[in-house]
Amino acid sequence: YEIKDLTPPQETLRAMQAQITAEREKRALIAQSEGKRQEQINLAEGERSAAIAASEGERAAAVNAAEGEATALRLVADATADAIAKVASSIQIPGGYEAVNLKVAERYVDAFEKLAKTNNTMIIPANTADVAGMITTAMSVIKQTK
Repeated sequence: YEIKDLTPPQETLRAMQAQITAEREKRALIAQSEGKRQEQINLAEGERSAAIAASEGERAAAVNAAEGEATALRLVADATADAIAKVASSIQIPGGYEAVNLKVAERYVDAFEKLAKTNNTMIIPANTADVAGMITTAMSVIKQTK
């Protein structure tokens, strides 16, 4: 015997077709959920990478700013030290002491002039007319540091 045609009952065919359809829908839902899952993973990894890059950028900017400030402070300190050394050596040469005395007097007068132009409350020494006495006091401090 040879079976040439096998036709299952209509109810069996419908059940088989329903099973095939259900299996296809199941696979489609699984593929869709895997796609959403991978999308969320990719978005989270992207946000994480962006946050890390931003943080590293901020850190580098802070380090650069701090290094710039440190360099500026060193340059100011070096320039101040050079200026002090020049003033100290200038005092030693003939007429140097008098030149420093004159410069201190000029700075004193300029400082009071600037203070007088502002609307500040000033506490001034009792003997403001005695500029020479104040300069003498300042110069005695300079002499003591020699």
